[in-house]
Amino acid sequence: MPRVAHFEIHASEPEKLVAFYTELFAWKMQHLAHIDYWLIDTTHGDEPGINGGLLKRQGPKPADGQAVNAHMCTVNVPSVDAYFAHAQKLGGSVALPKMAIPGVGWVAYVKDPDGNIFGLHQADPAAK
Repeated sequence: MPRVAHFEIHASEPEKLVAFYTELFAWKMQHLAHIDYWLIDTTHGDEPGINGGLLKRQGPKPADGQAVNAHMCTVNVPSVDAYFAHAQKLGGSVALPKMAIPGVGWVAYVKDPDGNIFGLHQADPAAK
């Protein structure tokens, strides 16, 4: 069955988003200078997941209040509250506050400093 194998983050100022995602999620970034592209390694232990890339945005960044117009990735975290707060301290902002997905867990959506939206998910079967 086809599955997502790679993701990309577009950035007006790539170095700023490299710092943001490295600090927030401890992702490992490798700059490929010859193509001005950063490989993103999201692996931590044996957890399944996908890796991605970060590159210079080729047009304007998303406008405030604009609907999501691309695929959005959600990251599993041990605490939505902690990561939501940390993302905001690093320059991110609230796209959608924390809410329950009954019987599944908690989710919140963040805008990174360049306006890209991503989700945070915390598993919790008791969520209501």
